[in-house]
Amino acid sequence: MAVSLLGTGSAVPDKVLTNAYFEKIVETSDEWIRARTGIRERRMADEKTVSSDLAREASLKALEMSKATAKDLDIILVANVTGDTPFPSTACHLQAKLGAKGAVAFDIAAACSGFLFGLEIGRSILETGKYKTILLVGVEMLTRITDYKDRSTCVLFGDAAGAVVLKPGTKGHELLSVHLGTDGSLAHLLELPAGGSRHPASHETVEKRMHFMKMSGHEVFKHAVRAMQDAAVTALKQAGLKESDVDFLIPHQANIRIIDATAKRLKLPSEKVYVNIDRYGNTSTASIPLAMDEANRKGLLKKGMNVVLAAFGGGLTWAAAVIRW
Repeated sequence: MAVSLLGTGSAVPDKVLTNAYFEKIVETSDEWIRARTGIRERRMADEKTVSSDLAREASLKALEMSKATAKDLDIILVANVTGDTPFPSTACHLQAKLGAKGAVAFDIAAACSGFLFGLEIGRSILETGKYKTILLVGVEMLTRITDYKDRSTCVLFGDAAGAVVLKPGTKGHELLSVHLGTDGSLAHLLELPAGGSRHPASHETVEKRMHFMKMSGHEVFKHAVRAMQDAAVTALKQAGLKESDVDFLIPHQANIRIIDATAKRLKLPSEKVYVNIDRYGNTSTASIPLAMDEANRKGLLKKGMNVVLAAFGGGLTWAAAVIRW
């Protein structure tokens, strides 16, 4: 059964944190940050905003574009690691805020690759024929788990949400293939150490700042470059396409050097690669649907284009998808 994307939407907070902000709180500089990451600024939600709020805003835009309503939804999938609460799921909170009482709602935890994992899960669900309309959201509020005393990571992350509506058929932007991968033996390279059953919240975990993200940047970079490139090539083969058939690349916005390396592997010039890391930083699982919505609304994605999505994240996880626009 063919599965298509019928609408896209995104949301970002109003507050902007420029590189100048970080020059005041840690030993860094605008030049250093831009040269190594490509980031100039990122967004931070206010204290009253939670993940499901950003998810709701992005969802309403995607529903409007797809000409669907919350009452049409059969399934709500939310990919995230920074939900409103450990449980219930952010998808349940979003269901309530949308008024989608008839929808089944649950979360997906695959870090930065979560949105693409959601595409594969959504496609598989639709292929059963039991459900007709799925809302897939990627949302993160990474500023809530960022250690602003750690100069190596605090400059990287921002808050955002992106959403798509999935339906069976070929009348939208058809999902041709999805390739997924994980390697749990490397989980320690990018993790949130405390807050689970291994290290429950305690005075000690708070004092050791274990409720903030920890990342081995060099090792993550090395694995990310190879995994994203290989995933993209594999997804193309699964779709019956070659690297030369790619018209547009929308990569996870983690680091400009990773993006450039992936584009080089696919032999794509810069004008065929969507980049917004300079404005939003790394928004984890929200980055691809946010970038896709922006590219879509700018008219950069034309009918018939072969569009590749590629991501890498904690887990370690990686994924790629091919869409015929």
